[in-house]
Amino acid sequence: MNFLMSLFENKILISSATGWVIAQVLKTLIYTIFNKQFLPERLVGGGGMPSSHSATVCALATATGIQYGISGFEFAVTAIFALVVMYDAIGVRQEAGKQAKVLNDMIDIFLHMGKDMDIEKQLKEFIGHTPLQVAAGAILGILTAYFIML
Repeated sequence: MNFLMSLFENKILISSATGWVIAQVLKTLIYTIFNKQFLPERLVGGGGMPSSHSATVCALATATGIQYGISGFEFAVTAIFALVVMYDAIGVRQEAGKQAKVLNDMIDIFLHMGKDMDIEKQLKEFIGHTPLQVAAGAILGILTAYFIML
């Protein structure tokens, strides 16, 4: 019981988790409004606006900076971790999403040509982020941590 109480008293953990939840809910709402279709996977899936990865790691870094100060190793580790995650979301993961889109289009073309392909599921295309999505997630995470850490 002590372990669970300690977890729920950890404001840094709560800030990070809350940043992720808020971003996922917003991402789902934005997707539903623009596509006029509710897709449950958006509640847990990657990609989209805002970046939940950015919201999570920026909330982590911000809460750590508030609690331990920005001159300590704790903030340094979490800030560098946040930068790596955000860089990856924009770079590698966005490129992988673009490649998935091209491959899915190619599979569709082959299937329409009558090719017998043993493909059960198409590749996920919503895995990366644009710089705007990452920036929105970062701002969301910073604000979330700030309000929780007050």
